[in-house]
Amino acid sequence: MSVRSTDQQWRPDGPGSVRARAVNTYLARVAHPLMVASMGRAGPSPRRISAMRPGLNRSLVALSPTPAGTRVDPVRDRRTRGDGVPAGQVRGEWVSAHGGPPQPATPHDARIIYYLHGSGYVVCSARTHRGLVARLSRRTGWSAFSLDYRLAPEHRFPTAGDDAIRGYHWLLDQGYQPDQIVVAGDSAGGHLALDLIADNHARGVGQPRAMVMFSPLYDPTFDLAVANQARGARDPIIDAVAAQRILQLYTGTAEPDHPRMRIALDDTMALPPTLIQVGGLEVMGDDARAIARVMRTAGGDVRLQEWPGQGHVFQMFGRLIPESRLALREATRFMSTC
Repeated sequence: MSVRSTDQQWRPDGPGSVRARAVNTYLARVAHPLMVASMGRAGPSPRRISAMRPGLNRSLVALSPTPAGTRVDPVRDRRTRGDGVPAGQVRGEWVSAHGGPPQPATPHDARIIYYLHGSGYVVCSARTHRGLVARLSRRTGWSAFSLDYRLAPEHRFPTAGDDAIRGYHWLLDQGYQPDQIVVAGDSAGGHLALDLIADNHARGVGQPRAMVMFSPLYDPTFDLAVANQARGARDPIIDAVAAQRILQLYTGTAEPDHPRMRIALDDTMALPPTLIQVGGLEVMGDDARAIARVMRTAGGDVRLQEWPGQGHVFQMFGRLIPESRLALREATRFMSTC
């Protein structure tokens, strides 16, 4: 499939719907103080982050409920590899909201979504994103495997990337072919997706059929976002300076130019067709634009959609924001046409 490389702006005539503005106002009142509170006087405390994680995750589950009738099948599968793929446990869940079994009975006939949730590498889980993943499943008619990768501060760079690579190879071991898989992810999950396709190229492994990224992270140092905030961007959820320090709980002492930090893509790679959606209010807007630019320079087909008046991963809030439902319609249409 050839996807026209283009940038699109949605609802350019206004700042977003009344509901979107109300949700953004609420999130700004709640999320910013919570992010600052997680810092403490001496910077982000690993103990404080770990203690706050359950409450934050419960709040996200409440704001992004799972559609009725969704079926879920947890996965805990320890795999050992002899071909250089990181060994360890694959954790996650199969999600189906289309009426069929969570895991397709005949892998060779199926189309599936491999979902990599966002988190800043420190919070969230397959459970917090089950509502979003289920809506993707319902709209496409496909099952989805949502990965539970290990989080900081307990686990440092590049643990989450290793888990994402292992999960993709686990799907291949289950009988799925690369062109049956669409990789989707939000925020840090977008960075994991880039790490995955770079690793696939290095190993000579087939690339997924397509990729969909919601508010993706490109630069884990968060320098792009901090600079964007300094120029006046005001994100309803993320304070870039606080988030930069929290991300360091994962990146630790990793060099900014490490090939798995700032992912290098070039024209020797077979890049999958990619859709990127980003909210117009995000401090991470430059991350999304950087990914689109890098992929296009490498010869990839990329569609970038910017949604004015929307915040970080607004696609999660389908019950609250009409633009969320429209964005998921666009995303699932892209997946289906691939």
